[in-house]
Amino acid sequence: MKIHEYQAKEILRKYNVPVPEGFVAFTVDEAVEVAKKLPTEVAVVKAQIHAGGRGKGGGVKIAKNINEVKDLAGKILGMNLVTHQTGPEGKMVKKLLIEQGIDIERELYLGMVLDRTNSRFAMMASTEGGMEIEKVAAETPEKILKVWVDPRVGLQGYQARQLAFGLGLEGKQVSNAVKFMLALYKAFMANDASLAEINPLVVTKQGDVLALDAKINFDDSAMFRHKDLLELRDLDEEDPLEVEASKFNLNYIKLDGNVGCMVNGAGLAMATMDIIKITGGEPANFLDVGGGANVETVRNGFKIILADPNVKAILINIFGGIVRCDRVAQGVIEAVKTIDVNVPIVIRLAGTNHEEAAVMLKESGMNFTVAADLQDAAIKVVNELKN
Repeated sequence: MKIHEYQAKEILRKYNVPVPEGFVAFTVDEAVEVAKKLPTEVAVVKAQIHAGGRGKGGGVKIAKNINEVKDLAGKILGMNLVTHQTGPEGKMVKKLLIEQGIDIERELYLGMVLDRTNSRFAMMASTEGGMEIEKVAAETPEKILKVWVDPRVGLQGYQARQLAFGLGLEGKQVSNAVKFMLALYKAFMANDASLAEINPLVVTKQGDVLALDAKINFDDSAMFRHKDLLELRDLDEEDPLEVEASKFNLNYIKLDGNVGCMVNGAGLAMATMDIIKITGGEPANFLDVGGGANVETVRNGFKIILADPNVKAILINIFGGIVRCDRVAQGVIEAVKTIDVNVPIVIRLAGTNHEEAAVMLKESGMNFTVAADLQDAAIKVVNELKN
């Protein structure tokens, strides 16, 4: 689950992570009023959307006085902000963060993520603050410093000092950076975060260390422990089809292709998308229906997939382990009877009772194409696109 920058900073404040003073505003008048509360005349007007690259897209501007706050707020609120993360369609700005101006000496990067390869948390730092960390990793990986945190003992002071020295900090800056990192780790762990990014992490001319920007994502599987965090979810910032899928406990992510995918199991879903692409097609979505591919699950899956106008064919790929293939086939047949499916459907079923399932599908009288294996399914669905 993603949240806005202003929400992330509210969380960081609770754990004594230094952030600039700022307030959220939903109208131009609110922006002016909250700007008057700031300790500096210079204010930063920041668009609040769930995407990076806001500054390059014109969504972050510096105002030298209240009149400029009013002018900039009027321009940014309601604009369609396009960044490298929003795609060409962009996102409408519905709220702003009005923040105090900071006397910046250096811009750095600090991030934290779970490293599944090492079964540890990784805290990363770089001198290349303000840049996309993916670009830094690709072009100058030596500029990314990392320490791995044993979850049994937590981030240690010597590890934080190692990062601080690696960033070239000195004197007061080092102690402030260490306090910042330890507090960030505490906030990350206490809230079951999956990602925390401070980009840029700034050092002021007074030696203070602050989170000029903040991005926090949370582990969806842990949200049952954090009802308060669920209230921060902004459905306006999420894809409508993904929101709809979540109501039915379907794991769905919209993509840019034209082959709708309905699969059970995340690993099989990724393999299915890979083979569609290798065969010359483009997957339109990731959809994991889980272990219970019954009539209702399949029906809801169809509705979500078909709501995407780009979908020109559907590939159903189910492995029958816990769930029997003949039950899945019956579910597909019953679901298609109740909804209007106007695109070709290719089905590959493997595992328990898959032979019986194939017979059921062929004798259903419906326009299903039954594939022998996964490669055959991919070839058949891509050929359907050419017809």
